[in-house]
Amino acid sequence: MTSSSSSQDTQRAAHSYADGLRADALMEEDVAWSHTVDEERDGDQFDRSERAALRRVVGLSTELEDVTEVEYRQLRLERVVLVGVWTTGTARDAENSLAELAALAETAGAYVLDGVVQRRDKPDAATFIGSGKAQELRDIVLESGADTVICDGELSPGQLIALEDVVKVKVIDRTALILDIFAQHAKSREGKAQVALAQMQYMLPRLRGWGQSLSRQMGGGKGGGLATRGPGETKIETDRRRIREKMAKMRREIAEMKTGREIKRQERKRHKVPSVAIAGYTNAGKSSLLNRLTGAGVLVENALFATLDPTVRRAETPSGRLYTLVDTVGFVRHLPHHLVEAFRSTMEEVGESDLIIHVVDGSHPAPEEQLAAVREVIRDVGATAVPEIVVINKADAADPLTLQRLLRIEKRSIAVSARTGQGIAELLALIDEELPRPSVEIEALVPYTHGKLVARAHTEGEVVSEEHLAEGTLLKARVNEELAADLAPYIPAQAL
Repeated sequence: MTSSSSSQDTQRAAHSYADGLRADALMEEDVAWSHTVDEERDGDQFDRSERAALRRVVGLSTELEDVTEVEYRQLRLERVVLVGVWTTGTARDAENSLAELAALAETAGAYVLDGVVQRRDKPDAATFIGSGKAQELRDIVLESGADTVICDGELSPGQLIALEDVVKVKVIDRTALILDIFAQHAKSREGKAQVALAQMQYMLPRLRGWGQSLSRQMGGGKGGGLATRGPGETKIETDRRRIREKMAKMRREIAEMKTGREIKRQERKRHKVPSVAIAGYTNAGKSSLLNRLTGAGVLVENALFATLDPTVRRAETPSGRLYTLVDTVGFVRHLPHHLVEAFRSTMEEVGESDLIIHVVDGSHPAPEEQLAAVREVIRDVGATAVPEIVVINKADAADPLTLQRLLRIEKRSIAVSARTGQGIAELLALIDEELPRPSVEIEALVPYTHGKLVARAHTEGEVVSEEHLAEGTLLKARVNEELAADLAPYIPAQAL
């Protein structure tokens, strides 16, 4: 009895000693943290439990109060709670990302009731935020009366299922939210097909089934009838096969539409009309700038991804050179790769252009992040070699210090306001200067019977001077090599 008691005491002493060592190690780990590193990573210093807690982000609620706004948005789709995982950067970066998610949710037609963010080294592999925080999120959902949780990131199928099992309401991720917005705003046949393809790509690995969805159909033997050997397909396997067939059909349709757009692009190239693509973050004011430059009449709305379908409009520089302006789809941080792939044919307009006007919202809290996000997508579509002008829009509402910082960092940049017209004349002059110029300078005396050559010089080249003489039109111009060859017979002998 005594020996048994003494062995138990020895085990207790060993456990307490081990616990003491573990506690000392944890304390030393906390002490070892550098204050400089902590301030950069965490902002204010908290205890270990507070550092990993769900932190509320204030000012995200979009509950409607104005009567006219309530009447305008009669259909209330969802009441949502936002949740984000903060892995890198500062607390402000994490809150800006969640604020952008709130703007996306509002654009989709949802009411944002609350938003929380958690500090973690990486998202939890099972429930995105960890099992304990998932229970806390369940309490927030019950307290606010929400019916949907939106996660600021792309969740795996397993994470979606596990988090839904805990919070007991529908869970969607950032990718599904952006796809829903695209589905609402796509108007053209090509835009709808691209969105449908991206949605099916996203849906395919996330199909779920239960009950009869997992029961097997009869197998198919060689002779039919009673020949039913083999396990056959489950209902969910049949659904996946049908989705793959639809995706293949959709890709063929998009490829056919792409051919039509390439023919139009080649026609513009044949006539040597330069192309300028307007690219930029969503809601940076691309459509407003297009309307200001060309009077296109494109839909302008203070909403994310208000316009999806590319718009091509004809424009003219102050010196009289013709070019086309292409308004492309807006970009966003962490743009789903499904969308980049589906909209690749549309985004090729950027890669095929002669000049990119990169529009950035000067009034945004983090315009540098917008620039980086857009350039990442431009790099993905292989348009890094195209010259770029950074247009800092909304200069009338931007902080002057922010404008000065951006103009100093971006060497080829200009501040404008599409709403007031500030800086538009300077932008047009800059476009005229940056557009590629015809390579051949020529002086020709064109007979009046060949007036078409003079007209081509105006449309395809750059006319320096034009003088009408008795023998014909004395033309000095910069033209392409093809037109120079057509004008060669009319070059005066003294000019040769």
